[in-house]
Amino acid sequence: MVKVLIPSGALGLGYDRAALARGIAEKPDIIAIDGGSTDSGPHYLGTGTSKYSRGSTKAEWRELMAARAEAGVPLIIGTAGTCGADDAVDWLVEITREIAAETGASLKLAVLKSGQSPEAMAQAFEAGRITPLAAAPEVTAETFRECSNIVALAGAEQVQAALNTGADIVIAGRTTDTAIISALPLARGCHAGGAWHGAKIGECGALATTSPNSGTILIAFDETGFTMTPMGAEARATPHTVSAHMLYENSDPYILYEPGGHLDVRGASYTALDDRQVRVEGSEWVPSDTYTVKLEGALLGGYQTVSLALVCDPRYVAHIREWCDDIHAKCSAKARDRVGGEFTMELRLIGVDATLGPLDTAPVVGSEVGVLGIVTAPTEAQSREVAKMLNPYLLHHPLTEQEEMPTFAFPFSPAEMSRGAIYEFCLNHVLELDDPMAAFTLTTEELGA
Repeated sequence: MVKVLIPSGALGLGYDRAALARGIAEKPDIIAIDGGSTDSGPHYLGTGTSKYSRGSTKAEWRELMAARAEAGVPLIIGTAGTCGADDAVDWLVEITREIAAETGASLKLAVLKSGQSPEAMAQAFEAGRITPLAAAPEVTAETFRECSNIVALAGAEQVQAALNTGADIVIAGRTTDTAIISALPLARGCHAGGAWHGAKIGECGALATTSPNSGTILIAFDETGFTMTPMGAEARATPHTVSAHMLYENSDPYILYEPGGHLDVRGASYTALDDRQVRVEGSEWVPSDTYTVKLEGALLGGYQTVSLALVCDPRYVAHIREWCDDIHAKCSAKARDRVGGEFTMELRLIGVDATLGPLDTAPVVGSEVGVLGIVTAPTEAQSREVAKMLNPYLLHHPLTEQEEMPTFAFPFSPAEMSRGAIYEFCLNHVLELDDPMAAFTLTTEELGA
């Protein structure tokens, strides 16, 4: 049996300290936590930076390092620094060095990096070793060259290589969310389908329980499946909460693709052992003929300036779409004439359908609407110039030419806020590898020695 303790869904989110203590008392074989994912958008991969504050990350990582020392087992984090880019990995490595120095800890650190050279990926694409997944955007070799960061998603094999160094702590770049949990059970001969399925259920900590915010769970893997046990005092795992997690961030509730194969849970059974624990068996791991890793890439999408106007006049609220359509048409024409170049202008209606847009089939409008202006252009100066042209329209534009000029409200001054460079995801492709480690680098160092 292999016990994997998962403190929370991601480092920086917080967790129940008492639940973590109960988990340590269960004598886990490894502590595994995720560092992030693509959930927060392309900015973090584009810039190689973390979504979470350094202070929160350091405080939680310090606690987990102490818990690791108490348990005497490895601590591993995947997708370090939110995006898993090499710079984000280095950021967490530096935090780890600081903590080790401050606490006097002596430990072995393994660093698994997932960053890819844009030029090398362009050449791999031209050689036919990179292929698109469903709904992948059209790309050329130049697309890869233009990326600020490209990462490959490591699987169990790469994580196992890092653990095989005997490291006390493994800091991994971009990994699949499941790889850091499944790696040790797979290496020790646990049921392959159960290892991958349990890893999927455990990837977000207590999200697959009745108390998602409690964070910490323990998953015990063995030769036929796995058992999930929440560590939160009030948290319960049920067949419903556990089975439903296959729907989370997954296009198919029965199939999950990973490097080297896919998980098939159509034959899985979910059994409540008591009012808190769930046993799962019957999952199947299906190896693939070729070994591929998914690629994620981000490139510069331009520069953006935003502004926000608040409209509460009943007549304008009732006709807000007509008002915005007129502003968009007139301001866009003026900007094309006076500024030129390529730009986009959006007016999103907060309080109407800003979240879902046209997908919202039954929007309900209140007494006030926020109009969010978003201008994106190839340069920051052009983006700001067009946004400044939008300013008087949002402040004073009338519904008709035969009425008094209205005045609406900006919640701050200046009304325009520069968002700087923005990034966009540009890849949904896989890279074929003859050797699973070929796209990854693994180094070790001794801290406090």
